[in-house]
Amino acid sequence: MMRFDILTIFPEVFKNYFDTSIIKRAQSKKIIEIYIHNLRKWTTDPHQSVDDVPYGGGKGMIFKVEPIYKAVKDLKKQNRQKARCRVILFSPKGEKLNQSRVKKLSQYRRLILICPRYEGVDERVAKYIADEEISIGDYVLTGGELPAMVLIDSITRLLPGVINKESLLEESFAQNFKLEIPNSEFLGEYPQYTRPAVFYPEKGNKKIAWRVPSVLLSGDHQKIQQWKQKHFKKIKS
Repeated sequence: MMRFDILTIFPEVFKNYFDTSIIKRAQSKKIIEIYIHNLRKWTTDPHQSVDDVPYGGGKGMIFKVEPIYKAVKDLKKQNRQKARCRVILFSPKGEKLNQSRVKKLSQYRRLILICPRYEGVDERVAKYIADEEISIGDYVLTGGELPAMVLIDSITRLLPGVINKESLLEESFAQNFKLEIPNSEFLGEYPQYTRPAVFYPEKGNKKIAWRVPSVLLSGDHQKIQQWKQKHFKKIKS
């Protein structure tokens, strides 16, 4: 079983997503377990302050090192099975999350995820507490909660018993997705369709037809494979 520990000051934001679909089933099947911890539990002042103004000036507030240190230390003590554990801090300056990194992280039995807010985190968290920093893209979010959900989702679907193996083989970022294309070490995708074969939307006062390519309806597997190869698109890295 893989365990995720999430450190956040907004634990309520995770409930609906983790109680739905694949993540919910993975928990029910005891493939993963998710623990959400309110970082304020490890504060000592009456206001349960987790942030403070930055030294040297600057706008906004940053998370303090002390509650994060205490939280991670306490959580690591709970690792009775001595499972392989990694501490991750979500940060704009972190390494970009991709499928290769997801696959590597799926080999751990436990991840502790630190979700910052406001203007960031005291740099000593990145330097001394976190094993790595991760970013999910070149844009700004209000906190690390969404990245945590993204990471847990992407890892969970790779774990044995969560999704049918055959379904994973032709996914866009699957490393062994070759599609029998010469020199196709690229990650990519081809267009896909489902029923109805013809859809009739309205355009103005008349209906038009949006049709599935006839070759996909032909039953000729060789021609279908050729069509897929022709329309295969490399995904930009």
